[in-house]
Amino acid sequence: MNKTDLVYHIRRKRSFLCVGLDADLDKIPKHLLAYKDPVFEFNKRVIDATKDACVAYKPNIAFYECLGNKGWESLEKTLDYIPDTHFTIADAKRADIGNTSRKYARAFFEHFDFDAVTIAPYMGSDSVLPFLEYEGKWVILLALTSNKGSRDFQFLESSGKPLYQSVMETAQSWGTPDNLMFVTGATHPEKFKELRQIAPDNFFLVPGIGAQGGDLKAVMKYGMNEEVGLLINSSRGIIYAGGDSTDFEQQVGAAARDLQGMMVF
Repeated sequence: MNKTDLVYHIRRKRSFLCVGLDADLDKIPKHLLAYKDPVFEFNKRVIDATKDACVAYKPNIAFYECLGNKGWESLEKTLDYIPDTHFTIADAKRADIGNTSRKYARAFFEHFDFDAVTIAPYMGSDSVLPFLEYEGKWVILLALTSNKGSRDFQFLESSGKPLYQSVMETAQSWGTPDNLMFVTGATHPEKFKELRQIAPDNFFLVPGIGAQGGDLKAVMKYGMNEEVGLLINSSRGIIYAGGDSTDFEQQVGAAARDLQGMMVF
């Protein structure tokens, strides 16, 4: 999905919500364990309950690859089930030397046909550029993440600026706002004005809303641009809203609509 189409769907739905499909067999409703593929069954019901409120889905690949072949099969079926109107993100955080990155890019852009993949920038340009060679696909580069450990390295200063700023500035010479996004965590709301100044035209994928307690209002106030420029991700706060209930889909849908309702633009 290109940028024009993504912005179109955001404006049409009045939503920039991304639902994280982090299906955990230890957390999904127990009655689903009777199904042949409980992960896919859970995802299918979450998608049905949320598709009208969101514009994107983000499976976290770790929750699938830890299950071996069955997990990869669940992921493939999930991706096939997501409507074509929704942006799809492989939250894989991959990057390696160039020839290995090419294989990762082939896996997520050719075999699975995701629209985007999250990439770790630590190894530099040659680990990222193979993903940017795919027309119509996106790299979502980790910049300022939402986890507590983000302060271990991302705030370290080099040449008078924090590392996350260097990452964002340098990466913009590799890609364009049409194929490059940044992960910017909602748990750093005080930084969003600065982040938007660093990358005025790029989309931000924003985790940390919901279970991690990020500040949505601050993110919207300082992070939006003329094309909205945000994908707000919520995973646990939506998909597990129904607990162990047999009709969990109702609570899941309500949680998605509640968050969508807060997205004013």
